[in-house]
This record gives sequence, C-alpha cells and structure tokens, in this order.
Amino acid sequence: MEGKRILVTGGSGLVGKAIEKVVADGEGRPDEQWIFISSKDADLTNAADTKCLFEKHKPTHVIHLAAMVGGLFRNMKYNLDFLRNNLHINDNVLHSAYEMGVQKVVSCLSTCIFPDKTTYPIDETMIHNGPPHTSNFGYSYAKRMIDVQNRAYYEQHGCKFTSVIPTNVFGPHDNFNIDDGHVLPGLIHKVYSAKQNGTALSIWGTGQPRRQFIYSLDLARLFIWVLREYNEVDPIILSVGEEDEVSIKEAAESIVAAMEFKGELIFDSTKSDGQFKKTASNHKLRKYLPDFQFTPFNKVFSVTCLEWFGSWAWHSTLSPCAPISPTIPWDLLWWRSSLCRGREPSPTPGSLQLTKSQLDGERY
Repeated sequence: MEGKRILVTGGSGLVGKAIEKVVADGEGRPDEQWIFISSKDADLTNAADTKCLFEKHKPTHVIHLAAMVGGLFRNMKYNLDFLRNNLHINDNVLHSAYEMGVQKVVSCLSTCIFPDKTTYPIDETMIHNGPPHTSNFGYSYAKRMIDVQNRAYYEQHGCKFTSVIPTNVFGPHDNFNIDDGHVLPGLIHKVYSAKQNGTALSIWGTGQPRRQFIYSLDLARLFIWVLREYNEVDPIILSVGEEDEVSIKEAAESIVAAMEFKGELIFDSTKSDGQFKKTASNHKLRKYLPDFQFTPFNKVFSVTCLEWFGSWAWHSTLSPCAPISPTIPWDLLWWRSSLCRGREPSPTPGSLQLTKSQLDGERY
C-alpha cells in the first residue's frame, strides 16, 4: 500500500512546529512522510505558486494552517487585508488540493469566527448564525468561508475536506510581538519588559474577558487524530472544557507568578477588550475522545514561558548584533535560555559579554 505524503502549510508557525515536534517524538508512522512548508517555500496568495507547490510535493493529505494572523489591534487596523489575503490563501490551497486529487484536507479555523451575539457555550452548528465581532470581521469571514468551501467541494466533487476550530493556542514558537501577537505571548513580553525596566505592568483592557487556552502540543496530537480518524465534513471544536476557561486577569496573574514579577499590575480600560467571551463546548470532541488528557494551563507556564520568550527574542533579531528593541537585552535572554538547556552560546560580536556569576546575580 502506498504511503501518505502529508503537506503542512504554515509549518513554521506555532501549531505547525508543534505538529512537527509531536511527529518527531513518536506520533509519526512508518507509512507517513511529513512535509512542513512556510511562506519561504511559496506565496499561497498566488494561485500559480500554490499549484507549483502541490505539483512539486504531490501530497495525499494536507493540514492547512497557513494564514495571515495577528492580535486584536492588528485585526482592527487591517480588516480588509485579513479578509482578502486569507480568502486568496484558502481558495488556492483547497482548489490545488482538489486538482491534485488530495485524499483529505484538514483546515484550521478559530473560535473568533462565531457570532458576536450568541448563546453559550458555542458549538459547531452555530458558526453562521450571525455576524462575528466587528474587531476582526475580515479574518472571521475569510475563515468561515473554508467551512462553506469544504461543503461545496464535498457536494460537487466528493472531496473529504474538513476543518477544526481550536480555542486560544499557546506554546513554543508563538509570536511574542506586543502589537501583532496574541494575548498570552503579548503578556509574557510585557511582564518581562516591566520587570527589566522596573515599571508597572500595564495590560490593555479591563482583564474581564474570558478565554479557553489549549497548549500547542495537545492541539498537535488532536490535529493528527483528526487527519487519521475524523471522517466528517462538518468542523469539530478542539478545546479544553468550559470549566477550564480563565479571564485575561487570571492569565496575567499566572504569568506574573511564573516570571516572579513583583511590581504593580494596571488594567488600561481605555483600550478595547475585544470579544468578551467565546466559551466553546468540546462535547463533540469528548464523544470521540472521552479520555484525552489536556496539559494544565498553570503547569505549562510555571515551567517554560521564560524559555519560549528567550528563544523567540533571539530568533527575532534582524542580525546577531541588531536587537529589535533597545529596551530589552535580547542577548541576556538568549544566554539565560541556553543555560537552561544546558549549553553556553558563543557571544556574537558587539553583544553583551556576560559571565554566569552576573546571571546568577539577577533572577528572572
């Protein structure tokens, strides 16, 4: 029997890297060849580029993660760009998959696509019951169209295209940019900056909105299960339970504790909260996988949030000698992160020359 060739778009992002790790750590099978691609490999907003990519790799299965993404304030500023770019990406990927005879496509949606005015908890049947929140309507409508296209490809051509709806994802390889990132990585960045600069920690909004957070490695395992075992065209929500929902304030307090920040915590109510809640039901998932164990939110943060940020900070520099922010000592962060992993990096020209004793003199 011929093996599977699984193409993962958006393979260098938060979820793609998590899938790659889970596959490498033993979840992969001998008859599966996994191919992780990023925007460096093809411009998926371009139909010809997308077609060439599919012709090159000839996938039998696709996990479609690629998207133009960003945090609340970037969405509010560029709703048209989020709409147009994501419509192009999704249409090109799904149509190339159809033309190449791909056996199955699993696309990634988001709970932000659900109606702003709705009853809770939300479930998979409620996606199209009203307009999404105005702050990110461009992204939301583009993502909704994947569900519409999946149904149309199935009805007209019999394609096995489906989608998953994760709640707020967090983990290694996230985007920690304060302006463009999502809430948790943005909070980690802000806590570090406030601690380093000796200032109060200012958090946008009231802290009241509530979210369900799913660890990226848990989501990766569920993605692989969907690819292999889930046979419905209708989407499925991948989320922790309703009882695990936390407020932004509670999330901030968890990060503050993990990073040992002792300063003042201020919530700036002049900034938008965005959608107040998006409580999702994982009842459908639990019918399929009643015993799946999610990683506890606080456990993950207490162990690893600083190391994630240190690694991101290093890889986000424009060059080894050019940090992207003069207020945060990226070299110090990377050195600290490397020591935690048991190795000492070589200082780059012009970087901070630090000894271990200097590091031991300041706690993080």
